[in-house]
Amino acid sequence: MTERASRGRPRSVGDHECSRCHHMVPRIRVNWPEGQICGPCFTTAARTYGQCAFCGAERLLPGRSSTEQDICRDCAGITTNLECDKCGREGERLRGGQCARCVVTGDLERILAPHTPPDMRIKRLVTELAAVPRPESIITWMRHPITKELLNRIGARELDLTHEAFDALPPSRSLEHLREMLVHHRMMPGRGDPRLARFETWVDQRLATLQSIPTIHTPIEQFARWHHLRRLRESTDPTRNMDNATRCAKQEITEAGKFLRWLRDGHATTITKLRQAHLDAYLSEGTTTRSAIRNFIRWRARAGIGHPFTIAHRTARTTPIASSRQRLELIKTVVEAQHTHLSTRIAALILLLYGIPVRRISELAVGDVDATPEQTTIRIGPLPAPIPEPLLPLFHQHLAARGNHHTMNHRTPWLFPGTRAGHHVTEQALMQRIRGLGIDIQAVRNAALHDLAKEIDPASLADLLGYSTQIMNLHAARAAVPMATYPAINRPQLH
Repeated sequence: MTERASRGRPRSVGDHECSRCHHMVPRIRVNWPEGQICGPCFTTAARTYGQCAFCGAERLLPGRSSTEQDICRDCAGITTNLECDKCGREGERLRGGQCARCVVTGDLERILAPHTPPDMRIKRLVTELAAVPRPESIITWMRHPITKELLNRIGARELDLTHEAFDALPPSRSLEHLREMLVHHRMMPGRGDPRLARFETWVDQRLATLQSIPTIHTPIEQFARWHHLRRLRESTDPTRNMDNATRCAKQEITEAGKFLRWLRDGHATTITKLRQAHLDAYLSEGTTTRSAIRNFIRWRARAGIGHPFTIAHRTARTTPIASSRQRLELIKTVVEAQHTHLSTRIAALILLLYGIPVRRISELAVGDVDATPEQTTIRIGPLPAPIPEPLLPLFHQHLAARGNHHTMNHRTPWLFPGTRAGHHVTEQALMQRIRGLGIDIQAVRNAALHDLAKEIDPASLADLLGYSTQIMNLHAARAAVPMATYPAINRPQLH
């Protein structure tokens, strides 16, 4: 199978036509036997490896036959020098006639100085970074100002490879990315769930900003440490979605802080003098996120440091659901969306086909997909679910070239790798990408379960999708009701 490097760089318009992509471009990079080749097409060609369609050799395949097949330099008659001056590997020559891997190795050895004095962990860091399938991504990563500073400090031996040293630095995505990388490759010890660790750091930083306001700092510290941190630390459920749990905790803490400021600035009072009228006024105006203070108020009452108050629950008036026709049209749209990243399309198809939560989609592993000569299945419940035959080429293409697996996450077992080493894509990131396809996630989930409940009995469907039989019975009951009356059914809301 040919391994092709995808390019997402926007193209500029010019006066020259590329013979390969036929775009009008400002400049031509090289002239090959097939014609003029633009820069992006040259880069893609110089990173395409596989079996030559003419001679069968496994090597770089920059050429293109008259029938659009990838062929090697010799068969294409290409005389451009595409060999690294240092290691001799075929590929795009970057700085000093060297390939990306040699450039990365040289830059890292110069910056990190693994031999002066010798440090085995730093030597491993150089080796791991240079070994990624797409070393060009490491070159881009190293150009980031914060990344550059971190690597320079490690090389100068000013930054120890410890969590304490990293925690003392200003928080940033680059810092956490490097930390996860070092933990994943065992250059730094693990310290439990990284999301919990990040939440602990976030709590410390949030409380530091409130230090000068004791009437707000004290109740927020109690809520954050006594309730949320203790609850998260004591959780032993391996299936718990820690990403969602910490996000919800952050929102509740943030909204509680806003409420306390509202009491102080607008009513010259504090939480210890709270009255029901204050709550009613606060919740009746502003955004719906204000309802997130409910847990804060009720926890204070349970802990014996506040009075019980009445806070009504917000309930949805209807349960959103797409029609069967809309669902099928979305499947067709996703299949044909060739300009959308393939991993996003596969995740959207799993949602549209099986109606499982996006969290469970993000947590799927490569081993959950089983390809046999008879059929290809995906295990999302106790029983494997068949993948429709027309969609198999897309699934197999994704398995062969998963996103984010060309970087430091290249040995990941996840079906949808994340940007951080060792982690799958987060639920929130995947939800955002799926919504970018025009998909109402809850509506299509309910539509998929509604349609499946018409064809499969609830017990079998529960085993197939990993839901409880009670939930499947609920969908089966709703599937038997005319669509016009669906929102009015007096049953619990689906989540």
